[in-house]
Amino acid sequence: MIGIDTNVLMRYIAQDDPAQSRRATAFIENECSPTTPGFVGLLVLAEVVWVSESVYEASREEVAHILRRILGIRQLVVEDAETAWKALRLFEASQADFSDCLIACSASKAGCESVVSFDKQAAKMGMTLLK
Repeated sequence: MIGIDTNVLMRYIAQDDPAQSRRATAFIENECSPTTPGFVGLLVLAEVVWVSESVYEASREEVAHILRRILGIRQLVVEDAETAWKALRLFEASQADFSDCLIACSASKAGCESVVSFDKQAAKMGMTLLK
């Protein structure tokens, strides 16, 4: 496996820099394969969402589409893909940030009874508000 940084994945998705996008596309489509996949960490997914929303002003629906696309690329292996899919479904079903959904789903998988937070919005999707 070959790890892929957020900036390479974003150039592949956004296709907004001719030279870097061409190199990122060639790398992902030609050098990564099911036998030698590119590795996308959960932190990279969270960064992709942040960059998509803050830099490219992507809507929730567009962000969900981007995540589905990444999770579906056969040349890529996403770290703990099951948790990433659960976080995506929670993101689509709530108004919570993707990172909060990822935190909640990762904690659940680890056996945590709850996740405490000062974030009132996160508490609306299942975290416990720490008072």
